[in-house]
Amino acid sequence: MLESVQSHAPLDPLMIAEEWLEAGKEVAIATVVETWGSAPRPVGSHLVIDAEGHFEGSVSGGCVEGAVVAEAAEVIADGKPRMLEFGVADETAWRVGLSCGGRIKVYVERLG
Repeated sequence: MLESVQSHAPLDPLMIAEEWLEAGKEVAIATVVETWGSAPRPVGSHLVIDAEGHFEGSVSGGCVEGAVVAEAAEVIADGKPRMLEFGVADETAWRVGLSCGGRIKVYVERLG
């Protein structure tokens, strides 16, 4: 038997960051600041992360998201923002099943 699943619109990561800060959580935000070639999320996309490793939003997906969450933990701990760059060359992309390569830059900073 199939059940109907209601889909909810995702919450705005900036609103979530505000709620988490008001709740006393330590929070970092990651923002896509530049893309080139194939990039799953556009410039301006956000991922908000708390000190416990909870996160909402998206800056890319897959292993990039995990790396950004890990870096955000360090940003929360030491307060120093970071510019992260991730990319894959066209020739490497083809080998892993992607049609073309791309690069993204993500700025991670502590809030509050």
